Amino acid sequence: MLITRRTLLSMGSGLAGHTLLGGRRHPTLHTRAEWGAMPPKIRATVLHHGPRFIVVHHTATPNTTDLSFAAACRLSRGIQRYHMRHNHWDDMGEHFTVGRGGYVMEGRNHTLPAIQHDNHVVGAHVRNHNNESLGIETEGTYMTMLPTDEQMAALVRLISWLCSVYALDPETCVLGHRDLNHTSCPGDEFYAFLPELRRRVAGRLGRPVRRQLRVGPVGPSGLPGPAHMYDHGPAV
Repeated sequence: MLITRRTLLSMGSGLAGHTLLGGRRHPTLHTRAEWGAMPPKIRATVLHHGPRFIVVHHTATPNTTDLSFAAACRLSRGIQRYHMRHNHWDDMGEHFTVGRGGYVMEGRNHTLPAIQHDNHVVGAHVRNHNNESLGIETEGTYMTMLPTDEQMAALVRLISWLCSVYALDPETCVLGHRDLNHTSCPGDEFYAFLPELRRRVAGRLGRPVRRQLRVGPVGPSGLPGPAHMYDHGPAV
């Protein structure tokens, strides 16, 4: 059955993969209702255009061995509490979070309805670039190691779907947080892997890889890692 983006938003919890947008498959998405999100202080701002960039972060949390859906839900609730109560934001800052077990969680409010209409929710994840970038938090701290295989596979599926929705080129749109702000995020090891992540997304989309864009230097950033949980650098 061909699933339209309007159908996607009316399917209920556990939005499983279905054919969408010219044969591309969207990943299994878990909504805010599923993980128990608090209501935002105010409704997110929706811009009537898509993002230019998809920005990859790490959450600066422990690299837990608990790969369960329950753990992914706890993480999303923890991020939202920190962002709203400690940072005094209206809601959590990112659009999606990918748990260590590969679960993809909806983040900032109205993210999925905005994607349905090719629009963009303004997040709080990259200073000076929130109007033009969609943020994906990857659970863990990746200064010296890579995300799990489950996370990598989920990231490829998620970013491929977003590139299809917004007609983005993964070779130029997929960035690390440090490409836009003064931060070590998404970690030295993970950042060095981004060219391969772009290659995998391009392959899933059936696109020839023409080049590997490196906006910033690959290698140690020279900046310290996270100072505390949820610290991944400038966001608003």
